[in-house]
Amino acid sequence: MAVRLNRKAYDHARKLIEDRKVMLDERDDWSEHQPSAQRERRFVEEHGLGEYQRWYLGIDDKVGEGRRTRYKFPYGDFENVHRCGVLSAESRAGQYKHFDVEQAAAHLHGMLDVVRAG
Repeated sequence: MAVRLNRKAYDHARKLIEDRKVMLDERDDWSEHQPSAQRERRFVEEHGLGEYQRWYLGIDDKVGEGRRTRYKFPYGDFENVHRCGVLSAESRAGQYKHFDVEQAAAHLHGMLDVVRAG
């Protein structure tokens, strides 16, 4: 898999964190908080794939454009950045050696920790 950092998504997440549009949840919450496939489809229908991709830190260049499966490592629920989503993306990106995605998620993790601290 040729996954690279989705810079638009990273910049979008940073802006959302700066605007305090965050959920400071726990690592294990992501399985419950991540959008369902049905929610993803509805979001694409309502907002388009361009807006959808802003919620995924990775782009898989082996998957053709115009497909939802091209985008990897979600970090939010289409409204807020979820700390649990960022932590999951950071961990999984490191596990699969997508180091630019891992580093971006680690930076977002640090930003969220600052918000969490007060």
